[in-house]
Amino acid sequence: MTDLMEVLANYQNGAQNAAPGAVQEHYSNVARNAPPEQVASGLAGAFRSDQTPPFAEMLTTLFRNSDGNQRAGILSRLLSAVGPSLLGSGALSGLSGLLHGGQPNITPEAASQVSPEQVRDLAEHAEKHNPSIIDQAGEFYSQHPTLVQSLGLGAMAAVMSHMYRK
Repeated sequence: MTDLMEVLANYQNGAQNAAPGAVQEHYSNVARNAPPEQVASGLAGAFRSDQTPPFAEMLTTLFRNSDGNQRAGILSRLLSAVGPSLLGSGALSGLSGLLHGGQPNITPEAASQVSPEQVRDLAEHAEKHNPSIIDQAGEFYSQHPTLVQSLGLGAMAAVMSHMYRK
């Protein structure tokens, strides 16, 4: 744990104190060795940060880089956070077919039919109507650390900065 704290200390002010080129290596080490709930908390902090792109944009990037099972997993969480009432009309109405009996039942095949733009809209609505979706997304993506690397060095540094502060 001491070694992890030493690595995280490099990110107490974002990536300012990190050695050039070390962010990805540090993130991989932290994601492998830190408790999943700490990684999840760091991800949620980065999703909420004004130092990173908006949550919906980051989630769209993760969705684009996900495999079918990962896409289905995050879509299930987003749809649960929004609920059937918001899917009935407007920009999200095209996603109402993903609910069965009011509950999401997403297969990887069905997830492959959802566009990144629809995910962005869904994430924006979910964040507005159920802000806990950010914590749920952090929990989900803490299980997929390689995928998180697709967000870039700034986001990985933000995750570690939030972990250090916790």
